[in-house]
Amino acid sequence: MLRWRRICGYCVSDGVPRRSFAVAVVVGTILNLINQGDVLLNGAHLNLTKVILTFAVPYCVATYGAVSYRLQAAPCDDPVAEG
Repeated sequence: MLRWRRICGYCVSDGVPRRSFAVAVVVGTILNLINQGDVLLNGAHLNLTKVILTFAVPYCVATYGAVSYRLQAAPCDDPVAEG
């Protein structure tokens, strides 16, 4: 239970959401242009599920990278884990 508390704490602390959001905007935009560029240029309807997932996956990957780094780098008595 303590490990999950640390993970959740790292997910929302010290700018992780902001940096993950920035990564998701840049990478998600590029991937959407690659995957659905023809739909955008032809004026057809976008697949909303694909659009959402194309932004959500880079956000999750960036957050996972930041959290896994912090879990390895932080000592076990980290204040984020306790509060």
